[in-house]
Formats: sequence, C-alpha cells, structure tokens
Amino acid sequence: MERRKFLINTALTAGSLSFLGNKSLAAILAAPDYKLTPLRNNVGIFTEQGGTIIWMVNKEGIVCVDAEFPDPATHLITELKKKSDKPFQWLINTHHHGDHTSGNISFKGLVKNVAAHANSLTNQKASAVKQKSEDKQLYPDITYTTKWRVKVGDEQISAHYFGPGHTNGDSFIHFENANVVHCGDQVFNRMYPYIDRSAGASCRNWIVALESAQKQFNKDTIFVYGHAFDPAKVTGTVDDLKAMQNFMEKLVAFVDGSIKAGKTKEQILSATAIPGVTDWQGDGIQRGLTAAYEELTA
Repeated sequence: MERRKFLINTALTAGSLSFLGNKSLAAILAAPDYKLTPLRNNVGIFTEQGGTIIWMVNKEGIVCVDAEFPDPATHLITELKKKSDKPFQWLINTHHHGDHTSGNISFKGLVKNVAAHANSLTNQKASAVKQKSEDKQLYPDITYTTKWRVKVGDEQISAHYFGPGHTNGDSFIHFENANVVHCGDQVFNRMYPYIDRSAGASCRNWIVALESAQKQFNKDTIFVYGHAFDPAKVTGTVDDLKAMQNFMEKLVAFVDGSIKAGKTKEQILSATAIPGVTDWQGDGIQRGLTAAYEELTA
C-alpha cells in the first residue's frame, strides 16, 4: 500500500513515468490498495480504508473483527474466500463507529453471527437513525456486557470490556491461542485520538481500561490497533498500550491542572502540546483537550 502511494507521488512530482519500467501509472492506480498480513496461527490483519481488521481462517471457518467500509469489506471477503471454502462464522465489532461497522452490510447473508458489546449496538442504532442509514446496517445479533467467549475450531476468542474509553462500548478482542488482541480504537498508536463524548467516552476511565488490558494480556501478545500515525505500526506490543495510557494520563492531568489554575476553556484549547507527551503526532490535539475539559467540568 505504502509503496503504491510512493510510486504515484514520485511520478507526479518528477513529471515522468520512466522509472515505473513496464508498469503504467494507470496499472498501478488500478491495482488493489489493500493488504492482508499474516500475524500468527492463521490470524492476520487487513488494511485498506478505516480501522484495522483482524481475520482468522481455520478448519471450522472464518472470523473477522471489524469491517471498515462496504467496498474494503467486499475486498476482504473476496480474498478470504480464496484462502478457504469454510463458512464465515463470526463478525465481531470492537465498537460502533462507521469506519469499523459500515462494512458489516457486506457480510449480510454470508456471516452466521455478528457480536459486539451491548452499548456498541445501542450506539450503532442511534447513529444510523441520526444519519438515516438504517437500511445500510447489519447489526450485531449477539451482545454482552462484560465478557464473552466463543470457540471456533482450534481457536478460543474472547471479548473483554473494561468500561468506557474511546466510547462506552469498546472491547478488546483476544484470539487466545494465537495470543493476538484487537484493541479497536482504545489505542491510537502515536496519533491524537478521537474521543466520542456523544457515545459515552471517558478520558479518566480510558486510563483504567488500558491498565486493565495490560493486566489481562502479556508481553508475548501481539496487539492490533484501530489506527496509527504510521500506517505500518498498526500492530505492536504492550509498550504501546503503556504509551497510550501515559498519553491519556498526561492529557487529563494537564487539563485538570489548567482548570484548577483558573484557565479558561479557550486558553486550554489553544495548547499546541501536552506536557510530558513527546511522541504523539498529527492533527486533532484539540479533540482530546475538548473531551477532557467537558468531562472534568461536567
């Protein structure tokens, strides 16, 4: 994916296509801009447009965690059908946001069950009503409140809910034997996060949830993130969870200290950096500042 973008950008910048050799720019533009990457024990990730997807293929069937948008989901389904003729057993959503669930509809009539936290289902329905997109949804038919577990072939899959964070319905999905965990948007790896207060997000409990996740999983776990500043770093280690926890702690401490010091909301939102945070990048620092301010002054 990144190589394709590099080639296109280089061609446009240089004003020449000679370096492409036998491949035309049209051929590169027509090439699929998505990637399936194996991780461990028949578990891998899919990246194209939206939140990262986990896929698993074994002798009993296929499981996917999150679905991006309809077109990427269709690309994923096509590629997985090349890997296996087994049925799609489960689609699991880490939370309700459209870049993770809009692609659910592509699994309609194909997947046996869709699972998510109960709050994720509530939020997905509310969002669909607001956007008048109820006809474009495939809702979870299985929900849980704290923990859920299912066996597919030789893999045990469990969902863990540690309270509100990015929203009030985010789960960590663990492929136990492979020891791969989808963190959903509970981890924006080195990237300023979106914090959805309208869907019950909590900056303070996000810290608690990340601490709970570090206790639940271990140093050998491969973690998959919903988003990353560097697209190549949507997987990582427990150190990334610690870093995300540090970011949230420093965010809350900075906003809390500023409020107690008598600073106005406008003064707080004008900040261009958070003390003690050196490795978070991108646009959107004000989103976190706003969410923390609203929560701490509610």
